[in-house]
Amino acid sequence: MGENHRTAGPPDADGPGATAVGHPLTVADVLAFPVLAAGQPRVVTGAAGLGRPVRWVHITELTDPASFLKGGELVLTTGMPLPEDAAGVRRYVDELADIGAAALVIELIRRYHRPPPALVQACRNRGLPLVTLAKDVNFLEVTQVVHARILGDQAEAMRRTQRIHEAFTALTLRGAGPEDVVRAAAEMSGHTVVLENLVHQALICEPSGGTVEEALGGWEQRSRATPPGDHAEVLGPEGWLVAPVEYQGERWGRAAMLPAGPAGAFGPEDVAVLERTAMALTIARLIHATPWERTAQRSALRHLAEQRHRSPEDARARFAALGLPADAGRFVAVLVDLRSSADGDGDGAEPESRLSQELRTAGVPALVGALSPGRIGLLLALRPVQPWRPTVERLSRVALDLDPGAVVSVGSEVTDLSDTARSLREAARVAEAALPGQPLPAGRSFHELSDIGLRRLLYALRKDTRIQSYAERQLGRLIDHDARHHTDLLATLRHYLDAAGNKTTAARRGGLSRETVYQRLRTIERLLDCDLESGEQRIELQVALAALDVLRVR
Repeated sequence: MGENHRTAGPPDADGPGATAVGHPLTVADVLAFPVLAAGQPRVVTGAAGLGRPVRWVHITELTDPASFLKGGELVLTTGMPLPEDAAGVRRYVDELADIGAAALVIELIRRYHRPPPALVQACRNRGLPLVTLAKDVNFLEVTQVVHARILGDQAEAMRRTQRIHEAFTALTLRGAGPEDVVRAAAEMSGHTVVLENLVHQALICEPSGGTVEEALGGWEQRSRATPPGDHAEVLGPEGWLVAPVEYQGERWGRAAMLPAGPAGAFGPEDVAVLERTAMALTIARLIHATPWERTAQRSALRHLAEQRHRSPEDARARFAALGLPADAGRFVAVLVDLRSSADGDGDGAEPESRLSQELRTAGVPALVGALSPGRIGLLLALRPVQPWRPTVERLSRVALDLDPGAVVSVGSEVTDLSDTARSLREAARVAEAALPGQPLPAGRSFHELSDIGLRRLLYALRKDTRIQSYAERQLGRLIDHDARHHTDLLATLRHYLDAAGNKTTAARRGGLSRETVYQRLRTIERLLDCDLESGEQRIELQVALAALDVLRVR
């Protein structure tokens, strides 16, 4: 019947256990309890307030009940003490509303058979829910049932809070890293939890019930609109629950729990989870010496290399939240392989720090992180007209300064962040094919895809048993003959093939007479059962020689 005559709905479950665990008991919950539902409760006005939490139940027959209330009470009355005049009724309702009473429940049996118009109007004016009971209800039994439920909820909340404290204590004692702490917070709360630093870069995000894109889209702007707090509290236009994270006595960043529904939809347990999260992160920050910004970049690059992002949109959101312009014109992946992978000595000479500093000096946004021992990955975000070669040359100089044997490899340039995994794979293939001792083109100190010729390709594949078997099948008998008879037929074959089948040139290169070369070539043909006049067979033998050379590289 609208706001003025609303019948309270039936309970969601039998008995007083119908409300959701972890949420405060509301007026609507209490009205649904069988002990009150038997009185046929009807919401006369204030239906919008049925979600108010009920802290206690108070039976009163006083004309000034508010003097005995603290707020949050469900007030039960037979209506006997209500003033006769409209002004007195207004005063009665104002006192209840001012103290913060949850609702007024009046019995329509003894004094009234319908709610007084003055009472209805006063409750409507103050937004106080007014509920009538058409049948007799044992108010004492109502208080017993509701109070038992409230006390039970409080005890259960204490047990859950204790479990929260124990879980985070266990994480701290085992030296858990920030990823473990944030993941535990998201699992316990059922909310998305994000760890950010002071410049609003989202370093770790554990989404719950959504995507990374939904959690981190436009992160910096949204985060800057949410002011810092001194303790766990709900702040900002989106109603984030935030708590500061400190390092060595100073604020380092904060943990943010994002609402799953309406802004501010957090319970006491959520606050407890975030408080313990911030505390565990503060301790973890002291234990784990590596700056978390670097750890976050490492993690992001590994996710990219292994294509562990759910979608390109998730990848863009995560990289943008780390400060990389995800809408940059071009991206280039670079790998730096160092023979010595020892960490730095704390004076800024550590490889990742040196490379990051060089990129900052060059004004090139990038992510830098170790992908594996001895291998550092870099993802450069370049403006549409910005050349990448000068930047990679600068990086190469730094890498060679750190380790004279460093190998710098570059993947192809891509125009979309979702294609950067391909650029990383290509850079890895270039690195695999970096044949030791083979010179680079003049004026270049890094390797790229165009450098991969036959020898480099075979070098990259040198651990494949098919390559090894091919080289042995083609040349094994010749090598064995040289070893037994102390000859050098293999060298003669090499000169002949390098001379493109010209016997005169082969003889000159080998310091032999033409007749000797002819004789040796006939022996080679007999041993290998081949025809050296065949262009195809010469190619096969040339590939086998190249494979043999790379297999012998140390």
